[in-house]
Amino acid sequence: MALYETNELKIYNSVSASKENFVPIKSPLVGMYVCGPTVYSDVHLGNCRTFISFDMVFRYLQHLGYKVRYVRNITDAGHLENDADEGEDKIAKKARLEQLEPMEIVQQYTVGFHDVMERFNAFPPSIEPTATGHIVEQIEMIKEILEAGLAYEVNGSVYFDVEKYNKEKHYGKISGRKIEELFEGTRDLDGQSDKRSSLDFALWKKASPAHIMRWPSPWSVGFPGWHLECSVMSTKYLGESFDIHGGGMDLKFPHHECEVAQNQAAHGHDGAQTWMHANMLTLNGKRMSKSTGNTLLPYELFTGDTPILEKGFHPSVVRFFIHQAHYRSVLDFSNDALVAAEKGYLRLMEAIDSLERIEPGSSSSWDVKTWRQECYDAMNDDFNSPILIAKLFDAVRQINSMVDGKASLTAEDLKVVSDTIHGFVFDVLGLQKVAGASDSESGIDSVMNVLIDLRQQARADKDFALSDKIRDELAAKGIILKDGKDGTTYTMKS
Repeated sequence: MALYETNELKIYNSVSASKENFVPIKSPLVGMYVCGPTVYSDVHLGNCRTFISFDMVFRYLQHLGYKVRYVRNITDAGHLENDADEGEDKIAKKARLEQLEPMEIVQQYTVGFHDVMERFNAFPPSIEPTATGHIVEQIEMIKEILEAGLAYEVNGSVYFDVEKYNKEKHYGKISGRKIEELFEGTRDLDGQSDKRSSLDFALWKKASPAHIMRWPSPWSVGFPGWHLECSVMSTKYLGESFDIHGGGMDLKFPHHECEVAQNQAAHGHDGAQTWMHANMLTLNGKRMSKSTGNTLLPYELFTGDTPILEKGFHPSVVRFFIHQAHYRSVLDFSNDALVAAEKGYLRLMEAIDSLERIEPGSSSSWDVKTWRQECYDAMNDDFNSPILIAKLFDAVRQINSMVDGKASLTAEDLKVVSDTIHGFVFDVLGLQKVAGASDSESGIDSVMNVLIDLRQQARADKDFALSDKIRDELAAKGIILKDGKDGTTYTMKS
């Protein structure tokens, strides 16, 4: 029996603003689409958090036994500088500034994005389509929306008619907004725009003579709207109705709102049954901003090459830190928070090492099966990773008690604990077991191995004074040696 048959998963749906039972359209098959990066610059931490969160979702669904098709796109055209369909294409602008071909920019930052995701131990998606690879399909969807009477063409550009659509449907169902409120936040058109309404958005834009990225269409030589590509690629690979659509909270409006409108106009469906959104990041309690210098890139996290951090942190420590907050909550990065996360990560890894050396007892001193179910209950409650981590540290305390001889488990229960911890820590949370949590930690490991070897040699030579001196001086520095039947290990006090 697959785990999904014995566990009731609930997911928060942005449309209903509530947790709903997850019932796949064609179980055990699951279709999941996540909006990918616009590859015109280095991937930022906000993107990373979103993709790491949905990597966890992908992993857990697979862990439960679902067969998941995970589609995450690459936006390599059509994303203009603002949401009013104005300004330059972000990729074309970067290409102009760096005097490169747009596809050189796309290649450079796509490779960089993949490298960062690999360092974070994120699985690649099942399919990673690009916007430029689906121009034909985007043109076809525009034709369908025009035939439905929910778009109009002006001077070679095609716009979605939001007011007409809203008469039959609800434009605002993802973000919870009403169209009257949206009009209050926009300015009147000054007659220089082709749009009938300020809320209308581009499905196809006629290219200006200076616009580099352009394709022929029935309306003009131009390029597709940013919102259109995700509607096209999600429904092409997952069907007109699929299970999960994910992205960052900043995409709720207007991007996902426009996707739903396009999907309804062309197919009569929202696209996804469940719309999930990961929340934003802050840095030292403030919004990340390049203009104020309050920003942090993934490689700066890894290397520590920034005044914001006292040192670098291993990607697995950063991933552990991210999972300590629920994906729908705001997460604040700071040096102190990362240092604390690193200590927790190391305690977890030390307990896993200790678990492998524990001998089974004749009886069990704690209810392993209830604890295991509590781990699943946490993840089944909208992927509540912080509660899962708390349950894992309940096990860490029990493991330490067993190491000290104050608790025991039967061989059967010991296997349940080992399988559960390995399943959640490595398979679901996607953490990696590394020698040290950073380059400096690896250096400490090397030094400690030398000191442990010297102490063992001193004991073999019956030089107990030297042996005790090494142990006592390390203890004074907060490093505790533990002698066991399999050798000597060390821990560092917090």
